[in-house]
Amino acid sequence: MKTVRFGIIGCGLMGREFASAAARWCHLPDAPARPEIVALCNRSPGAFAWYRDNFPTVAQVTQDYRALLANPEVEAVYVALPHNLHREVYGAAIEAGKHLLGEKPFGMTRPDCEAIVACARAHPKVLVRCSSQFIFFPAMQRIGEMIEREAFGRIIELQTGFLHSSDLNPNKPINWKRQVEINGEYGVMGDLGAHACHLALRAGWVPRNVRAVLSDIVKKRPDGRGGRVPCRTWDNATLLCEAAAAGGEPFPWMLRVHRIAPGQKNNWYAEISGTRASARWTSAKADGLEVLEYDGGEQVWGQIQTGHETAFKSITAPIFQFGFSDAILQMWAAFLHELTQGRPPKKFAGCLTPEEALLSHRLFTAALESQKAGSVVAV
Repeated sequence: MKTVRFGIIGCGLMGREFASAAARWCHLPDAPARPEIVALCNRSPGAFAWYRDNFPTVAQVTQDYRALLANPEVEAVYVALPHNLHREVYGAAIEAGKHLLGEKPFGMTRPDCEAIVACARAHPKVLVRCSSQFIFFPAMQRIGEMIEREAFGRIIELQTGFLHSSDLNPNKPINWKRQVEINGEYGVMGDLGAHACHLALRAGWVPRNVRAVLSDIVKKRPDGRGGRVPCRTWDNATLLCEAAAAGGEPFPWMLRVHRIAPGQKNNWYAEISGTRASARWTSAKADGLEVLEYDGGEQVWGQIQTGHETAFKSITAPIFQFGFSDAILQMWAAFLHELTQGRPPKKFAGCLTPEEALLSHRLFTAALESQKAGSVVAV
């Protein structure tokens, strides 16, 4: 099995998730390559201890990402940094010839994303992909297969979303995701929106226009020093789009991404209604995919227990349940597979591409315009 030597730039929550996935690589018996963590970069050196305790392969630690990118031992990087740093660091990584999996939204603004995409196109030998785990849940893989074989017939309606309640507590201290200078004007759309777009964009269902309702619910938060400061990013976003595949009939797409969703822990969902079949799934009940197939008789929803039916073979038996850390592992398997084999094994078993990330930026930019104007805006 080929080894790909990785550097991690941004050693926080998601950096640890990647490192943990690398430590579990023995779960993937047929993987053509495996990641090895050899370098770390983080502004705060306190983050390094956990990695050093668990990954003896780490040979470089630095607070300067340029030093990591200059390391000839590093072949690829995972970058998990605040949105305002994406354009600079992603571009530098690509230009240094390092294969890149970067966190969404792939730039704080649409011009930032356009610059990253242009850089990636100028370096075609470098694999550049955007992080999104949603599509790798087994139920979503099943839905992808249904789309590929056109099981739904004509699409009547699509609903996708990502709902959680991390900001429900108004006394939660502010952090960078609630600061427009760092997170960007997209607010919650930049933080969560790519996850809710991945399925539709991979299917080729492109939004034509959007009417957005964006909500700033908690306008001030504690600053951690005894005071309160303005919270100037959108907490919730509800978007109604008209979407269509190339040459296809338009249909409504309702997309919701909420940080303040009472009763929701961390819930992804998708529902597709079609003339021949419909399907719905929520990560709150991750093991159950509901499918309705219509042939002119009774309309009956059936439930399929998807278990651990993964895009990339795992040692975990199919009868067992699938979870978030499994989705992370599958996403990384997709990245390493495409890096070594040149393409995903199937359409819906590939990471979000830079071009798909740019489509999401087009949608979110139009959503900001729609909110401001109170009207429908072309995407």
